[in-house]
Amino acid sequence: MPQEPTKTTMTANASQWLAKLQGMGPVIGLVLLCVVGTLLNNNFATFDNITNVLTRTAFIGIIAVGMCFVIVSGGIDLSVGSMAALIAGSVILAMNYLGPLLGSPVGTVGLGMALALLLGAAFGLAHGLLITKGRIEPFIVTLGTLGIFRAYLTYFSNGGAITLDNDLTDIYSPVYYGSMAGIPIPVWVFLAVALLGGLILNRTTFGRYVQAIGSNEQVSRYAAVDVDRTKVLTYVLLGVCVGIATLLYVPRLGSASPTTGLLWELEAIAAVIVGGTALKGGAGTITGTVVGAVLLSVISNLLNLTSILSVYLNAAVQGFVIIAVAFMQRSKR
Repeated sequence: MPQEPTKTTMTANASQWLAKLQGMGPVIGLVLLCVVGTLLNNNFATFDNITNVLTRTAFIGIIAVGMCFVIVSGGIDLSVGSMAALIAGSVILAMNYLGPLLGSPVGTVGLGMALALLLGAAFGLAHGLLITKGRIEPFIVTLGTLGIFRAYLTYFSNGGAITLDNDLTDIYSPVYYGSMAGIPIPVWVFLAVALLGGLILNRTTFGRYVQAIGSNEQVSRYAAVDVDRTKVLTYVLLGVCVGIATLLYVPRLGSASPTTGLLWELEAIAAVIVGGTALKGGAGTITGTVVGAVLLSVISNLLNLTSILSVYLNAAVQGFVIIAVAFMQRSKR
């Protein structure tokens, strides 16, 4: 006779189904939001609106991919918005200076884009070294640099805006406004970064080390994992992602000001957490992070298209989402 399932087996099966349902939560939420958006406004499901949402998602989504590595490893970075602002201002100043010297707008723009990546990596390296070698908590380090980065941009701009020269703007603008096969270039870049990030996190030794450190740093040290080196690389990776997002963002307005990148850190962290990444580290996926970023953009888009809530409450909605997801993650921890 077949044995009847025991209470322990039934409990285990229920826990597995609950875990799967929690993992599908961001996707289910995104689908429901899209259905609601379509019912509330006919313009929501149009191709133009969808590409607009994805384009605006690209900046935060690219940063969120890098943030996912940092949070999975047990860290945090509160400075990415200010970092993006300083990178944008520095790149514009450098291109305005190099343009007349080089006499080649294309070459100048290329050097500016390379500088964005270099600055992002350098800032990330500084964070990583302060956290690992300086033994300072990530929260404190990045809270300090949040103020430092934005203060220096304000100083360089004299409290105003740093504007890219018109001839360089004409060359640079297709990076944001151009498209391939009808899809905006920022969306293609976002897709490429997400695919590469997923490959690194799930298919490489480095990715396994990142997850192991987030799960239990001390055990990772006993297992001969170079914890400090891995942590530094996660912050460098995040800095490069900020650089990529910034070089895509600069041609959008052609300027940088003290308000550039404001609250980007909130949106990036929210995207990672909403995507299912554990706040304490050790578990997370790039796919979930991408879904989380798109979900938050859809919420913002719905606020713009409908009158359910004021668009000025967008940051408040994201804050409530972070708190709600953190509350639901208590059982996981």
